[in-house]
Amino acid sequence: MAFSTSETSQGPAVDAILSSVGSQVRSLRKEKGLTLQELSEVTHLSPAIVSQIERGLANPSFTTMAQLAHGLDIPVGKLFPSHEEKRSPVVRKAERRDLKGVAPEAVGEAAYELLTPDLNGTLEALWVVTPPGHDTSDIPFTHGGEEFGLIISGKKDVYLDGQRHQLDAGDSITFDSTIPHWFRNDYDETCVAIWVVTPPTW
Repeated sequence: MAFSTSETSQGPAVDAILSSVGSQVRSLRKEKGLTLQELSEVTHLSPAIVSQIERGLANPSFTTMAQLAHGLDIPVGKLFPSHEEKRSPVVRKAERRDLKGVAPEAVGEAAYELLTPDLNGTLEALWVVTPPGHDTSDIPFTHGGEEFGLIISGKKDVYLDGQRHQLDAGDSITFDSTIPHWFRNDYDETCVAIWVVTPPTW
């Protein structure tokens, strides 16, 4: 997991986003009646990290944001500033929304792009690129819904409650998202996959 503190300014735009995200996390935590310690426990993030995020002093990765959202039982998108606008049902390749996190340099691992428009639908589709060595086993994902993955190129291991499923190009997998799951690319080739989640986590 990539995670950094912003002791030095990263620029007014990024600082403003970090501050907005932090305020939103704090507001939602209090709305849910959770203490910092309780949110820490359900997200497997340390209280110090949660506190830094809430104060706008941390530059969290997409994985960290996803864990916070799952702990708060909300889509990840609710942690970011909203931009209300009517969007086309078509998403051009060059217009995919980058979901790497608050700042791209905070990830350094996987790349996530939203293939579905920002509409109030019942599913989301992601373009996921994971380089060799990518591993999310430290913090297994658990959330409501169902997931479907299709490997376009390369290989990826999907673990469902500890059981390994090796997927090659052309293989697909479907599973209940309430099962603890994580992903690993132990191979020499970058993996490209399409991932569909319902209901949306973003």
